[in-house]
Order: sequence, then structure tokens, then C-alpha cells
Amino acid sequence: MPDAVTVEVGGGVAVLTINRPQARNAVNEAVASGIAAAIDELDPRPDVAAMVLTGAGGTFSAGMDLKGFMAGENPTAGGRGFAGITQRPPATPIVAAVEGYALAGGFEIALACDLIVASEEATFGLPEVTRGLVAGAGGLLRLPHRIPYHLAMEIALTGGHIPAGRLYEAGLINRMVPAGEALGAARALAAEVAANAPLALAATKRIIVESADWHSDEAFARQNAILGPVFTSADAREGAAAFAEKRPPVWRGE
Repeated sequence: MPDAVTVEVGGGVAVLTINRPQARNAVNEAVASGIAAAIDELDPRPDVAAMVLTGAGGTFSAGMDLKGFMAGENPTAGGRGFAGITQRPPATPIVAAVEGYALAGGFEIALACDLIVASEEATFGLPEVTRGLVAGAGGLLRLPHRIPYHLAMEIALTGGHIPAGRLYEAGLINRMVPAGEALGAARALAAEVAANAPLALAATKRIIVESADWHSDEAFARQNAILGPVFTSADAREGAAAFAEKRPPVWRGE
């Protein structure tokens, strides 16, 4: 039986692929465990500066595998929540490459990523209310902060399918590309990210994610505590030297 999640690393970018095309990449226990284990292994690696998460066979993910759930499988793993990512995403920047459907938990997986690249033919949605359920894997928590309130409400309350074009116009999707090109475009975007200094990337993502809960009176102090070590790092000195010498920097992650 093929692995439910495959991993490929090269050029500073790790590509994680949900590999259940026969089930529209629905998330079962094997998928959740595979993603969580991959993140745990890849996050500390110095040769991985960015990740891409995608689905095999022209579909991102149709959400939770209901058959597996009814059989007692656990679609959460590693203390990372649904699909091994929605509650505790990686510290490393991660790009979702979406072809076909990203529905229910599949949409919530994409929302757990930092950047989204989607095919023009991709379709998104939170259909849980049409099944008597609630989108509890972060969709209701993240979506209103990413797109206008009334559009978020429409998606959540109607359970309808939303075309990629509408979400691109709303600013949720970073790149929209022809069908079949989402992974290539996501790799390219991840490579742009991976070209930058790893300590700076980690601090930048951490500040953006965590600052949503900071009070304005403490925001700069908490930011400075995170970025302070970056400014005194060897990479910061290398960035300045490379600029002055008109050459590409060589990052060491220290």
C-alpha cells in the first residue's frame, strides 16, 4: 500500500503530498499521522526553509474521511489537530498548492497554511452545516480574519462551493494559475521564501502569527524579544556584507 503522505525535499523546499487520490485525498488516520510526522521531522531541518502541501491526482482534499471516522479512525495527530496541521501548523513557512476541491477539512488545511496557490478551476467551501456539522478545524476561526466578514459568513452559513476566482479577488489566494500548474507555481513561491535568511523567516512568521493576540501596549516589547537575536546573528552580518559586496548571501541559520 502506498504511503498516505509522501515527502520530497530539494532546493530548500519540502513538498508534502496527500496521496489518497482514490478517496479525493480525504483525511484519515494515516494522512493525519503522516502530515504530523513529516512536519515534526522537517521543521528543525536546516535544509528546509519552506514547505508546500498539496494533494495527488488533481484534488487538494475533500476533507475528513467519513468512512474512516465511522470506523473509529482518528483524523487528528501529533498534538497538531485535524490532518496533523490545523491546530499547530509548522514554524516553517508553508504554501498550499490547490487543484480541484478544497472542501470542509480540506479548506481548513489550506487556511492553516501561510500562502495559497490555486488553480483557476479549484473550488473551496465549508459544507459542514449542510451535514448537520460545524467546521471545527480552524475554518471559522481563521476565515473571518482573511476575507471580508460578510463573505466569510456566506461561505460558513450557506455551505456552498466558492470558485477560486472569487477568493483570489478577496485576497485569500496569493497566486491563481491555469489548471495543473498549482504545484509548480507553489514550488516557485516557496523557493522565493526559501532564498531568505532562515532565522529571519522564522521570526517574521512568528511575529505575524502571535501578534494577533498581543495588546498594543506590549506589542513592540514582545516583537523586540523575538527579533532581537536575529539582529545580532551571523546571518544578519552576512546579509549586510553580501549587500555591500554585491553578491548573493550565504545563510548559515545562526
